[in-house]
Amino acid sequence: MITLAIDSTANTATCALTKDGRMLALSTVCGLLTHSETLLPMIESMLEKTGITLVDVELFAASEGPGSFTGVRIGVSLIKGLAFGAGKPCVGVSTLEALAHNLDGMDVLAVPVMDARRSQVYTAAFCHGRHMEDSLILLSELRQRLIALAPDRPICFVGDGYDLARRYFNENPIPGATILDTPPLLIPQNALSVALLAERTYADAPDKTVFTDRTLSPRYLRASQAERERAEKLAKQ
Repeated sequence: MITLAIDSTANTATCALTKDGRMLALSTVCGLLTHSETLLPMIESMLEKTGITLVDVELFAASEGPGSFTGVRIGVSLIKGLAFGAGKPCVGVSTLEALAHNLDGMDVLAVPVMDARRSQVYTAAFCHGRHMEDSLILLSELRQRLIALAPDRPICFVGDGYDLARRYFNENPIPGATILDTPPLLIPQNALSVALLAERTYADAPDKTVFTDRTLSPRYLRASQAERERAEKLAKQ
């Protein structure tokens, strides 16, 4: 199976091509927010260099969030459009699970952290399976949850909130826990992780007809700024 996957949920824009679980190509640009301008040319270049066409792609995948509202919408909309045009299935993958998958094969508690502003992070925890659901919480609450997990393995953070988390936990350590430095290559989003998780999800699903452009949708975990402002106005009335 040939899979095309993208992740545009934070500052990093990344796309990958895989075939039967092996990487054919990977393209990543960090630090840019103009994903609407960069993603499609990145995909076209990747396809050209591998000699693969969109007709050859059998599965489309996107990181469905959480993350930047604009970034999530861009990635999901692009993959929905490509899947619809090709008449092929598409799968959405949790951004946080894909980040944790960057550490696949390492015997650690993988804790993805994405800067959600307003002193909050999008986070979860994984170690040979999921140990915490995707959440939007303060770093102080994340500390309490990690203490409750009582990890018997070192902790590794990944995601664009990496520096934020390391500073906080250096000042507020978790009793009895060791936090390792994550290799820089594994910190940002990686579309290869999205592709591999999507392939697994699709292969394990008893009903594959559910993976369509109509069913793929963004997952934000929080209301948009406009929705929050409207709620605040209504509360004051």
